[in-house]
Amino acid sequence: MLERLFKLKENNTDIKTEILAGITTFLTMAYILAVNPMILENAGMPFAGVLTATVLVAGLSSILMGLVANLPFALAPGMGINAFFTFSMVIGMKIPWQTALGAVFVSGVIFMLMTLFKLREAIVRAIPHCVRLGVAAGIGLFLCLLALKQAGFIVANPATLVGFGGFSPQVLIFLVGLAFTILVEHRKIHGSLLLGIIFTTIIAISHGRIWSGEAFVAVPQNYTGSPDFTSVFFQLDIRGALSFGIAGAVFTLLFTDLFDSISTFLGVASVANMIDENGEPRNFQKALLVDAISTTMSGLFGSSSGTTYVESAAGVEQGGRTGLTALVTGFLFFPFLWFAPMLQMIPACAVSPALLLVGFFMLRAISGIDWKDYETGLPAFVALILIPFTFSISQGISWSLILFVLLKIYSGKIKEVELMQWVVVAFAGLALYLS
Repeated sequence: MLERLFKLKENNTDIKTEILAGITTFLTMAYILAVNPMILENAGMPFAGVLTATVLVAGLSSILMGLVANLPFALAPGMGINAFFTFSMVIGMKIPWQTALGAVFVSGVIFMLMTLFKLREAIVRAIPHCVRLGVAAGIGLFLCLLALKQAGFIVANPATLVGFGGFSPQVLIFLVGLAFTILVEHRKIHGSLLLGIIFTTIIAISHGRIWSGEAFVAVPQNYTGSPDFTSVFFQLDIRGALSFGIAGAVFTLLFTDLFDSISTFLGVASVANMIDENGEPRNFQKALLVDAISTTMSGLFGSSSGTTYVESAAGVEQGGRTGLTALVTGFLFFPFLWFAPMLQMIPACAVSPALLLVGFFMLRAISGIDWKDYETGLPAFVALILIPFTFSISQGISWSLILFVLLKIYSGKIKEVELMQWVVVAFAGLALYLS
């Protein structure tokens, strides 16, 4: 049955290899179970409810990718997108989290329509390569800033805006956890980020119990509990999301998830040589449709947008070549529906090392930018600095796109600006006006 469903022999793989690849992918991305609820908790959303949503989105989306597209790609709520949801939409734009969930749902529906009518690729092609790299790096720097802030390593300073927070117990534990996480990552141990979170949490729990000091981590009486299907499940406000005032936020959700998923498909498929005769990833349209469904489910279940994870490359390196890998990864998420109390005791200083390294991984995109060319370097630079400095991903994207077109006009190359690029820049300007 598995052979007929996933065509294992045709893809030069077997059941054992696919299962090991699925476990490997899960270990590399399981950190999202702790990180996503902790980030969305800043938006006023209950940790347990968001954890339930995270598990459902990751599990069901990955299984769907395996069954529909027969690809070894796993999905979960996206890093960067969850930060935009929390700090730009809910905290920055004062949008209620229920309305923000409605925006996620609406963007998912738009994704599906764009995929069915094959418009998604056209829009992605209209986004200049330099802007894509600048945005990816800018989000990475944004996550680094967020990680240092959560750990207490940097704090607000009225004289210099930000400053060093001092050597508090949380900061020292963060530094120890960061050193350990870097060590296991450097040794290429699968699940390094997850291991870092576990190690740092143990150190944090020990403070005030095994050695002197005031305990700041509350240990729950029970480590298991029932899934929370009430607090955020189907609590989205679709009517509010359709208001003109948050069209800019919907556009940013659309662009960020759009670029993130397609770049992941292209990168991982190229590494695994899963390219069809047209040079596109195998079953590309089906994969895009599943990604769109994942985003729609996220809005319904109570999380920021779901997207395809670049950590899927770890499973591919392990030999995963079919949807059975994604199926195994998806099923491994479901037991965590009952571990909300255990995950809830993970402190921010334990998640921060993983968040900082994810930011570092994304920041490496700047190596592909041609800094000697003003027409490409400046738009990338604007995205890179504005995303963390304005604490807004949408500001960085929008100004970067507008500057790209302005530089083309200044250089007398206005004819090089494609029609779809004018459309995208118009939406970018609208996003700025409405923000």
